[in-house]
Amino acid sequence: MAPPELDGEYRLTPEDFQVEEQFDFAPEGAGEHLWVWIEKRGINTAEVARLLAASAGVAARDVGFSGLKDRDAVTRQWFSLALPGRALPDGWDANLAERGVRCLEAIRHPRKLKRGVHRGNRFRLRIAGEAAQATQTRERWETLVASGVPNYFGPQRFGPDGRNLHRALSLLARGWRKRQDPQGLLLSSARSYLFNAVLAARVEDGSWGRPLPGDVLNLEGTASRFSVTAVDVETLARAASGDVHPTGPMWGAGELQSDLAVAERERSVADAHPVLSEGIVATGTRQNRRALRVMLQQATWTPAEAGSVWLEFTLPRGAFATAVLRELFCHPTLI
Repeated sequence: MAPPELDGEYRLTPEDFQVEEQFDFAPEGAGEHLWVWIEKRGINTAEVARLLAASAGVAARDVGFSGLKDRDAVTRQWFSLALPGRALPDGWDANLAERGVRCLEAIRHPRKLKRGVHRGNRFRLRIAGEAAQATQTRERWETLVASGVPNYFGPQRFGPDGRNLHRALSLLARGWRKRQDPQGLLLSSARSYLFNAVLAARVEDGSWGRPLPGDVLNLEGTASRFSVTAVDVETLARAASGDVHPTGPMWGAGELQSDLAVAERERSVADAHPVLSEGIVATGTRQNRRALRVMLQQATWTPAEAGSVWLEFTLPRGAFATAVLRELFCHPTLI
C-alpha cells in the first residue's frame, strides 16, 4: 500500500484518544495488595504511580502497574498498592482529582501488579480533517483491518523531537550505565530505532508481511516463533491469512535467530548504526525478536460529528496506535 497522501488530525483533545488496558485475569478479591482501576487525563503513568504512593502512604517500590500510557489522552489501567493488613487512609484520593486522576474501582489481590502482564489495549480514537472525510481513507482502513499494519514503534518511544534517541546515542557512545538510564528508556529507544529501520526496509520492498527464506515467524496471538529456511505455499497462505508474521530483531548480544539474506539485511542495518548496535551489545542485553506486522482486532469505523470519524480497535501489548494512524493519513507527529 502506497503512503497516505491526505492530511488528518487526531488527539485534538485528550478525550479524542482513549485507551483501556485489557487483561486475561481479574483481581481475586482478597490479598495483601489493593488493585485500583484508574482513569487518568493529562498525566502519564509514572506520575500517577508517584501520586498513588504519596496518597496511600507507601513507598514508590510498593506501587505496581503493567503498561505505560500516554499523557495527552484519557486512559484506564490497573495499579497495585502494597497494603497488607490495612486500608487506604481517609481522603486518600482528594489530591488525585486535581491532577486528572479518578479511582473507578478497588479490589484486593494476593500479588503485586508486574510490568507487561496485560494482554493488550483497546483504543477509541477520533480522527478529523481532510482524510477523515475521504473515501480513500475508509478504503485504506479496510485494507489495514484485513491485511495488518507495519508494527513500528511509535514516535513517543523516541521522545519529543527524537530527544530520547539523541540521548541514547550520547550515552551508548560513552558506555551505558544503568544509573544514567535507570528505567532503560534510552536503551529501549535505541533498540526500537534499529527495529524500525529493519521494518522500513521490508516495507519498501513489500516483504514486511510476506515470509522470506531465513525468516523467523511469529504465530499470531502468541509468543511462539519458528524459523523457515524455505517458504512453501502453505506458509505463504498462513501469512496471507494473518496466522503468522515475519519478525525483526530487537538488537542485542548473541547470534541473530534469522538466516540467509534476511540475516544479512539485519546485520547491514546494524552496521550502518555502529554506535547504537555496538553500544547495545556492550550492555549485555540479549537478542530478541518482534513481529513486523500487527493485526487489528474488533476494528470499527463510525462516522461522527463535523465530518470526523471514531476508530476503535484492539492491539496486543507493545503495539502502537500511532503506527495505525500513520498508515491512514499525514500528520507531522506520526513521522
